[in-house]
Amino acid sequence: MPDAKVPRSARIDGKSYRFEWGSGPTAGQTHEHVFHPDGSVSYGEVKDGQAGEMATEKQYAAFDVGPDVVLVSYLGSSGYTLTVAMNFSDHRLHGVASGDGQWFPVAGTFSSR
Repeated sequence: MPDAKVPRSARIDGKSYRFEWGSGPTAGQTHEHVFHPDGSVSYGEVKDGQAGEMATEKQYAAFDVGPDVVLVSYLGSSGYTLTVAMNFSDHRLHGVASGDGQWFPVAGTFSSR
């Protein structure tokens, strides 16, 4: 069960977003992210407008770091961590994907579902 002390921004808690990647190892791909009220997160690649098979991780953290910016992070079962800043004023994403001795800056846009 997720730790109740882990911060979860009301801005994303219980909501779904599509991340459209412009740079990084998934450039050109879109992933749907569902931030569940229990603190878990589900995500999967979107193809032909539909989300495919979704993976679910036990916990995510989300910090309000400014009036329009939320910092989100979760550790995937693959061993990779995704940490992104979601800027709600321009719907841009900036962050880092890292794991297994690798580190990748990532950027893109997001939209609510």
